[in-house]
Amino acid sequence: MVLATSSYKILQKGSKAPEFSLPGTDGKTHSLTEFTGKKALLIVFMCNHCPYVVPKVSYLIELQNKYQNKGLQIVGISATDIQQVPEDSLEEMKVFAKEQGINFVYLYDETQSVPKKFGATCTPDPFLFNEKFELVYHGRIDEAHKLGHEQAQKNDLEISIQETLDGKKVSVQTHPSMGCNIKWKLGQEPEYWDRPK
Repeated sequence: MVLATSSYKILQKGSKAPEFSLPGTDGKTHSLTEFTGKKALLIVFMCNHCPYVVPKVSYLIELQNKYQNKGLQIVGISATDIQQVPEDSLEEMKVFAKEQGINFVYLYDETQSVPKKFGATCTPDPFLFNEKFELVYHGRIDEAHKLGHEQAQKNDLEISIQETLDGKKVSVQTHPSMGCNIKWKLGQEPEYWDRPK
């Protein structure tokens, strides 16, 4: 495992969400335009196996439940190279989603092109967009990395979601997320990713 943090070399605040069309654990293909009309779109790069993701899954489920009627949609995207981590295959994602009771859209990107469009580097790596698909927050879920949210003192992501749903400017100071690096296909790591020495 290589520890990585959010990169800010590709998308900046105000950047438009890149297009995508990916298969999901629900057997359907989902694209960005499907979420037109949502007041807040949270795209989280994640995966089944990451010890930094697993403790946060129940909190993401809670956030979807809590704010979906106010206009929030969460989309999880896994782009793991399954040659390195077979337990992150789409079929295993379906099992994981069922076991965890995931209530948000969970997608798999075999080509790894989508995280490269976003500039994603780690899992979890959350990107929050407003109703115009403009990036308003890209940072940590909370400060309790590798721990459940109940052990956190900060609510960076949730406050950002609340402010976005209310049509306000996000006031939260940005701190990068931290977690396992996305398992890139060998020799296909993105140029923006500074591999730790």
